[in-house]
Amino acid sequence: MGDQPLVRWDWIIDNIGDPIGTRLLEHLQLSLTPILLGLLIALPVGIACARWRSLYPPVFTGVNVIYAIPSIALFFLLLPYTSFSPWTAIIPLALYTLAILVPNVVDGLNQVPDHVRQAATAMGFGPLRRLVQVELPVAVPVIIAGLRIAAVATISMVSIASLVGLGGLGQLILTDGFRRQFSTPIVVGIVLSVVLAFLVDGLLVLLQRRLTPWTRGRELGAAARTAAPASARDRGAARTHRGAAVAEPGGPGPDADATGGQGEST
Repeated sequence: MGDQPLVRWDWIIDNIGDPIGTRLLEHLQLSLTPILLGLLIALPVGIACARWRSLYPPVFTGVNVIYAIPSIALFFLLLPYTSFSPWTAIIPLALYTLAILVPNVVDGLNQVPDHVRQAATAMGFGPLRRLVQVELPVAVPVIIAGLRIAAVATISMVSIASLVGLGGLGQLILTDGFRRQFSTPIVVGIVLSVVLAFLVDGLLVLLQRRLTPWTRGRELGAAARTAAPASARDRGAARTHRGAAVAEPGGPGPDADATGGQGEST
């Protein structure tokens, strides 16, 4: 890339709207749509697998087989049916998220304690109401943990969609950067992809805290329990320190702290 600087700020300022802003919006659309579509598919599939356990092994194998197919191959396989539309990238990326989201939905539902289900049933909850109001809320932290992984992976993989002319930040990296041997679009594309991944991950963390307010009480309780033994250890260390000082020849007596050393002067 010659002797040019790694980042040319004048190029960024001149192209902040187009192509940088345009590619960022394309990347956002190509990332978020597969994540939402994958979640909409994974929820009923995961619920069915948790309810009927014999379904889970073949479903788990199937989503893993799909995940093993190279994304660029799937893009080209879909081109005759979807042409150069966003669906060429959205469909494969949504299928990839299933390999992460379906196991997390199943694991989340399996972690609901039996006594919680029995208590809901005893209170008159039917199967659907128990699922919506009891089991899914308990499973939310595990489901969102999988959603965070799927979101970051999808935001990263969307860059490959530029190889079939679908835009996104990959267009900055591959077309405007590598083909022109120009480093500034490459740096801009990488930085914006990372920032976008951090923002989406942070929003999902906030969503989890919003949906599970009871976990904040547990965190505060755990922090209090951790702080209490620490204070006890500090007090014990202080007593040990004073005891060691007494044991030393010529050290202050046991009442030195209370008398402030007046006993020696008398």
